[in-house]
Amino acid sequence: MLQINEKEIPFSEGLTPADFAQTVKPDADLFIVNGYPVSSDTPLRDGDVCCCIKKGEIPSHEEMECLLTARHTPGVHKIAKKSVVGIMGLGGLGSPLAVALTRVGVGKLLLADFDVVEPSNLNRQQYFVDQIGKKKTEALKENLLRMNPYINIETIDKRLTEDNIANIFDNVDVLAECFDDAVMKAAALRAVLTSLPDTYYVGASGMAGYEENNMITTKQLYPKVFIVGDGTSAACPGQGLMAPRVGIAAHHQANQVLRLLIKKDN
Repeated sequence: MLQINEKEIPFSEGLTPADFAQTVKPDADLFIVNGYPVSSDTPLRDGDVCCCIKKGEIPSHEEMECLLTARHTPGVHKIAKKSVVGIMGLGGLGSPLAVALTRVGVGKLLLADFDVVEPSNLNRQQYFVDQIGKKKTEALKENLLRMNPYINIETIDKRLTEDNIANIFDNVDVLAECFDDAVMKAAALRAVLTSLPDTYYVGASGMAGYEENNMITTKQLYPKVFIVGDGTSAACPGQGLMAPRVGIAAHHQANQVLRLLIKKDN
């Protein structure tokens, strides 16, 4: 059996993407099979997932699902699209983390922050000059929907505390901690350990400056708790938070979230 643009079609030897293009997507000029672009005359194999798309055309919801399914590692999108991930803090860590999870196709994101976009955020956070003064929740949602208009986003525009974290994020599969403040990092971890013991948690500590890339690692702290960073490089005079290294940490978090979603599903 083949899957062509989300439709199951019986397999027979010698079929190619071009054989289906006329009925599935007549003007298709890009063919993706099992996550990799191929030519229209590539022989298909039983079990292949194929997506036929038109370059330069905004895809429908169905076509977007097909594209994500075909472009990613087989099986990943099926898990991602039914998952719920919470992100606490939408700054240098939280905003690129949200971007990565949106592009992976996570079904629902809970985005929490009480701050507004400031000029000083633009050196590392996923916002634009014309969004200065907007609530971060509103601005980031706007940006993410431009990447994937079909993702479900819930915004929490309020200050998080150790007392309200468990109530707000009680239904997420994975919770990501992306605070700048060390006090809030500790409070969030305590809240999860005491009130959300069955929730996977991915925190971060140590990504300031421009030290070696590979000092940033992902470590397991408790059975369901993981911390990303080098554990030492805090922001201070002479050592700021900058896009390259903070971005490395954010994508460590994103990949760990995805790994946990797959593990949870299995």
